[in-house]
Amino acid sequence: MFCSGPGQSYAFSVFVDPILSDIDISRTQLSALYGVGTGVSALMVAIVGRLVDRFGARVMLTVIALALGVACFGMSLAAGSVGLLLGFAALRALGQGSLPVTGTLLTVQWFTQKRGRAMAIVGLGGAISNALIPPFARFLIETVGWRGAYRGLGIMVWLLLIPAVLFVVRNRPEDIGLHPDGAPSAQELPSPGRTSGRRSSDRRVFTSLNFWLLALPLTAVPFVVTALIFHQASILNERGLGPAVSAAVFLPLAIAVAGGSTLGGFLVERSGPRWALLLTQALLLLAVVELWFVSSPLTAVLYALTVGASAGMTQVTGGVTWAHYYGREGLGRVQGSASMVMISAAALAPLSVAALQQVAGSYGPSLALMAALPVLCAALLVLSRPKSEKPAAAG
Repeated sequence: MFCSGPGQSYAFSVFVDPILSDIDISRTQLSALYGVGTGVSALMVAIVGRLVDRFGARVMLTVIALALGVACFGMSLAAGSVGLLLGFAALRALGQGSLPVTGTLLTVQWFTQKRGRAMAIVGLGGAISNALIPPFARFLIETVGWRGAYRGLGIMVWLLLIPAVLFVVRNRPEDIGLHPDGAPSAQELPSPGRTSGRRSSDRRVFTSLNFWLLALPLTAVPFVVTALIFHQASILNERGLGPAVSAAVFLPLAIAVAGGSTLGGFLVERSGPRWALLLTQALLLLAVVELWFVSSPLTAVLYALTVGASAGMTQVTGGVTWAHYYGREGLGRVQGSASMVMISAAALAPLSVAALQQVAGSYGPSLALMAALPVLCAALLVLSRPKSEKPAAAG
């Protein structure tokens, strides 16, 4: 999760202005290229989920890590629109899409009863990445330029991830004679509200109403958060706050992601994903409202804390939800499809906000649109009653 940073919006946000200064391209055009690249990620992640089902997380993580490093080096060579598009597509497909979904699939194979806290700990990797990658990238940009910075991030991914995958990762506990959660037998039942590892009888995805009632609320947060982080410097500048404030809020945002992950893990273990999803929508709405009224570094920090908490809770809840309702077997197909929906929405976010800002002359209409999304998704969650998979009886 930490090594997914080079493909995430929080890392790219510090590259936006240096790229615009170096390459003759507008902010709207850059947002469009970023959106198309993210769309490629959406298609890729659905395929990767199925490949994880077939070959296992260990093989896929090794391939993705190698390719992500190459993508960072490729991005450093971009000299125009085509190069940027290829770079965005590779970085987003591998870092933002394939790496997190494979890590999530690996985690849910190893835990059932303790799945919430396991995903919360995994989420700390994303939180630490959110805190460290942007300032590290900014340091590299100031030292060796934005192209050298991308090469440095590629080397970082290779050094950190590949040895860990080769020497630590195993696909499933059953592969080495163990059981999820370290249980002494496979028949140990989960507590009420939690799911067993059995395969659900309903494996439909895009044709299932229950799938969409879960997918849409999970999609609202990445859509809004991606848009806000991508344009964060510009939005805060519109409210009279300089780039130093925009860079500084990444630390409290990362702390809030960690806190939100912990809270999300606590909630999903005790009451299932639904209540955690409702809370993420409330936090997301509050974050957008806070950003609307940002006027000082303190209010910017409050906004960062709220949006970070929402992102952290969604990261954990999204990782648990599909295993909770569908079980462990063949989960890559479901998780990959859900990730495709979420990433597709995130792909549209920066471009839609940039285009609306260009037409309206301010970010006000965009913020109003983003405030409406969590309200709509909360209504869907209140009206829906998705059923979790019933635990298997002990033998």
